[in-house]
Amino acid sequence: QVQLVESGGGLVQAGGSLRLSCAASGSDVSLRRMAWYRQAPGKQRELVAETSTGGSTNYADAVKGRFTVSRDSAKNVVFLQMNSLKPEDTAVYYCNAESTMWSYWGQGTQVTVSS
Repeated sequence: QVQLVESGGGLVQAGGSLRLSCAASGSDVSLRRMAWYRQAPGKQRELVAETSTGGSTNYADAVKGRFTVSRDSAKNVVFLQMNSLKPEDTAVYYCNAESTMWSYWGQGTQVTVSS
């Protein structure tokens, strides 16, 4: 069993920055993919950014050029650097990690961007 713990959310003004962290622990399992999703009130959960074994990354169009996902594979930690934040980035951000057999979710961290 893998536990994911997110941190780094909070309240920031438009144009500001936040850095989210997600640490995986609990089992010596290889995580082939780690990702960030978000869910705004009344909307479906959506992929924000992902990084896979080997370092490949993928971003939602809405965050390209503003967000950067990175991973410390040795420590099983994934980060999301969020710059130039907009009010529409307001959501609960969830960390997701996948092994070859299972998908794991964190509890979520609130990001609120004020205009």
